[in-house]
Amino acid sequence: MQAVESNTVSYAQVAADARTAADTGDRIDWIKLSLVFLPLATPVSDAKVLTGRQKPLTEIAFIFAEIATRDGHSGIGFGYSKRAGGPGMYAHAKELAPNLLGEDPNDISRLFTKLLWAGASMGRSGLTTQAIAPFDIALWDMKARRAKLPLAKLLGAERNSVQCYNTSGGYLHTPLDQVLKNVAISRESGIGGIKLKVGQPDIATDLQRVRAVREVLGPDFRLMVDANQQWDRPTAQRVCRKLEEFELTWIEEPLDAYDFEGHAALAASLDTPIATGEMLTSAGEHAQLIMSNASDFIQPDAPRVGGITPFLQIMALGTFKGRKLAPHFAMEIHLHLAAAYPEEPWLEHFEWLGPMFNEQLQLKDGRMHVSDRPGLGFSLSEQALRWTAETQAFGKRP
Repeated sequence: MQAVESNTVSYAQVAADARTAADTGDRIDWIKLSLVFLPLATPVSDAKVLTGRQKPLTEIAFIFAEIATRDGHSGIGFGYSKRAGGPGMYAHAKELAPNLLGEDPNDISRLFTKLLWAGASMGRSGLTTQAIAPFDIALWDMKARRAKLPLAKLLGAERNSVQCYNTSGGYLHTPLDQVLKNVAISRESGIGGIKLKVGQPDIATDLQRVRAVREVLGPDFRLMVDANQQWDRPTAQRVCRKLEEFELTWIEEPLDAYDFEGHAALAASLDTPIATGEMLTSAGEHAQLIMSNASDFIQPDAPRVGGITPFLQIMALGTFKGRKLAPHFAMEIHLHLAAAYPEEPWLEHFEWLGPMFNEQLQLKDGRMHVSDRPGLGFSLSEQALRWTAETQAFGKRP
């Protein structure tokens, strides 16, 4: 029988000629960290200040990470701390930064794990994870910019805008007449909901303020209240029952943030939804919250839990367990994440960060709209540079 000549190329020959993803990947070659202090025009007080646990909030510390690669891509992310901890986060971020040099920026999940274990002797929550957040967020920003997509679109957006509520006009230090003026201004600006701080030493004062705001807003406008972990279990049960008459969208942090059992009991006993989670600092802690049935709304904060990578894990579990989502603070980041959540979420509006960025978000008809800018869609302003206290760069400047 005549032999047939084979044109088949062996696997060994193909392997010899081919390059793997690891061979062709981009590489991080420059990182810049900045410690920036944002001053607040008016000191801010919530229930924790009235009880003496904390001092009024006068400034916010931000840690920005700017990351650039060999192939010319870049991204920016940030973490933050209120009242204390900012310099400590910055110091730990400086320890972590060299671990990213020479790494492929596409391997975001692996790099999160690498940074987490680099500081694991300090724990895998708290300051350790918060110091990772600027890097993780910057890498996701870079990935979306490289794809020429807003981050929401890269993640697979469920919607192009998110219903938005305002918090900053209803703090406890603000007299009631000014609160009512702030409520009117927020509503006229196109906000979709109002959150009012509660937790006064005199419960009657709380009820008076909530009633006055409800009367101004009318019965159908969305209203939330936030106790900032002020009450013990009996007080929370008593006050929350009284608050039921106001048809609230949710009651936030009525108990200590780590009292999952107490929050679960309260959520089961009330018609009004319970919201909590902003103070938790890892995906694992949020898993405990969700699996304990401790809230109707979960409120993760991407900079606090370590960035977008763990936030996506929280979103996946929240979706599986049928929880609603209302991320805490940092709307510049959370708009994109909330837009990708299956259940209709809420976004928390704070105008405080506005001066930090050259770009602003668009609020219209009660909703914040995702812009068409790639990535997170923001860059640092000249004002942010003036507020910068310290910087440090690593690697080769692009």
